[in-house]
Amino acid sequence: MNGAEMKREILPSYEKQPTWECYAKELDVEIKQSIEEGKDVEQYKDLFETVFRMPENKYKNEIADVLFKLVQEAPQKEGYPYVEPSDIEGIRAARAPFELIDLPMPDDDTLFDKLLGGWYGRICGCLLGKPVEGIMSDELKKILERTNNYPMTRYIDKEEITDEVAEGISFPIQGCAYPRDFGRMPCDDDTNYMIVGLRLLQWHGRDFTSEKVAHTWLGTQVKNAYCTAERIAYRNFVMGYLPPESAEYKNPYREWIGAQIRADFFGYINPCDPETAADMAHRDASISHIKNGIYGEMWVAAMLAAAYGCDDVEKVIRRGMAELPKDSRIVEALEKTIEKYKSGVSMEDCFADIHARWDEHNGHDWTHTVSNAEIVAASLLYGEKDYAKSVGMSVMTGFDTDCNGATVGSILGVMLGYKALPASFTDRVCDTLESNIMGFNRVSITEMAKKTLPFVKKEV
Repeated sequence: MNGAEMKREILPSYEKQPTWECYAKELDVEIKQSIEEGKDVEQYKDLFETVFRMPENKYKNEIADVLFKLVQEAPQKEGYPYVEPSDIEGIRAARAPFELIDLPMPDDDTLFDKLLGGWYGRICGCLLGKPVEGIMSDELKKILERTNNYPMTRYIDKEEITDEVAEGISFPIQGCAYPRDFGRMPCDDDTNYMIVGLRLLQWHGRDFTSEKVAHTWLGTQVKNAYCTAERIAYRNFVMGYLPPESAEYKNPYREWIGAQIRADFFGYINPCDPETAADMAHRDASISHIKNGIYGEMWVAAMLAAAYGCDDVEKVIRRGMAELPKDSRIVEALEKTIEKYKSGVSMEDCFADIHARWDEHNGHDWTHTVSNAEIVAASLLYGEKDYAKSVGMSVMTGFDTDCNGATVGSILGVMLGYKALPASFTDRVCDTLESNIMGFNRVSITEMAKKTLPFVKKEV
């Protein structure tokens, strides 16, 4: 090796770095996220946007490193109205006093029916939303109207997506819809995390730590199976950042929906014990998220635990909220959603208001925990325990369609039980789930529920 070669600067291919792994490529998200968190950084907005538009090179990345330090060290804006800790002790201290609702433990047969209902409810709700993930609501409405499926109450079949139906639609629906005889639930991150939860408990038991969650992630999936905040956390694990720092280091997606879709297994194994379900969800969420990103997972896990012993939708939603800081953005948003429903605001006006406040064309709004939590709550309330109506509502609203269909379906699956779910949904997947979890490439859904059962806490 000659001297010139030794002095050569070794640089990555900046343009080819995956967006989800390159902080400099998401500075527009970072500044929006930081302002929403109440950091006093609004005066730097133009600076962030200018650097964001720079060519992908080492100078942009070096400046981005400085901007990361800037937002990390920024003080809280004076008068910020929210109190949003990320540690479990702080979260519990910030909860409002709440009245415990009666949650009678179901007998063994009913418990398994509800557990199986959770697995199927989630999987079928995810399958409903999967073909249209990423579509804008106006185009989705056109497709549903053209196929006589508006309001949405059934799957979109590939056979019905004719050239006439797809005319003028920019979204590639013809290549995304599944045929009626597909015969399984295809691999999806929303369903992968159900199996990751099972594997976590198999390896580390109910007393797992956040670090053990990270260990499980590294041992069950390849990097490309993870998205946004999860991809960042995975990258950070490899670089030696442990939880909770793995959630904070150069992670502009720290309040996005990724943790909320990982809650289900922790709800399934804690029937009628929302606090323990929320605690487990916190241990999981805090490896990749902070604040409302964590709260979304805790909320869903607690709702699922409550759904084993309560069939009142509002009570279940509120029991989940009771585990969260009372002065958080997500609790404020959920309270307003409940208030609209109870005051007689129509379903159409409620969802129109969500669209007015959150821009589905903006990736941050589209994927944020709070915007999608509002859709989940509204769909549960206005759906009035009708599975098809509720999951259809959560999907046809747009935003993160497969995530919201899965969460609404999971909660109703536990609340109603497997036997009460429509066969038109459950029969389509033929008791078969595909995943890219090592050792679980194609599995029986029923067998997965049976494997879950040994980890279920049967006494509260």
